[in-house]
Amino acid sequence: MNIRNCKECGKLFQYDGISKLCYKCRKKDEEDFILVKEFLYENPKETITVVSEETGVSEDKILRYLREGKLEIVGENPGILLDCEICGKAIRTGRYCEKCAYDMERGFKSGFEKRENKKTIRTSSKEKMHIAQLKKKKK
Repeated sequence: MNIRNCKECGKLFQYDGISKLCYKCRKKDEEDFILVKEFLYENPKETITVVSEETGVSEDKILRYLREGKLEIVGENPGILLDCEICGKAIRTGRYCEKCAYDMERGFKSGFEKRENKKTIRTSSKEKMHIAQLKKKKK
C-alpha cells in the first residue's frame, strides 16, 4: 500500500498513481476547474487575475490547469504568459513548445530503438563463449 500526503491539505491518503491529491481535494479541484472552464466559455479573453477573482480559484491553480493542458490561451492575451520549460519560448498550453516536445519525443524513440537493436543481436549456434583463462590452457 502506497500512502502519501495530499499536496493540497497535507492529510495522508492512499496514492493511486494518478493524482497527488486526496479524494476530497481532487473533487474540489475538479469543481474549481469546471468553474474556470465555464467562466472562460463566457469570457474567453479575460486575464488570469480576472478569472481568479471572478471564480475564486487561485491563479496558481489556473496556471497548473494551463500547464496540464486542460486550458489553452486563445488570441494574443498578454494577461497570461506561459514559457516552454526548455527553450523559454512563449506557449499557449502545456509545458513545452512544439519543437522541444518533438525533439524530446524523437530522443526517447531513438533511445528505445537503440535498446531494441541491442536485444536483436544474436550469435550463431556454432559460436560459444569461453573464459579467457580456460581457452589459453587448451592451446
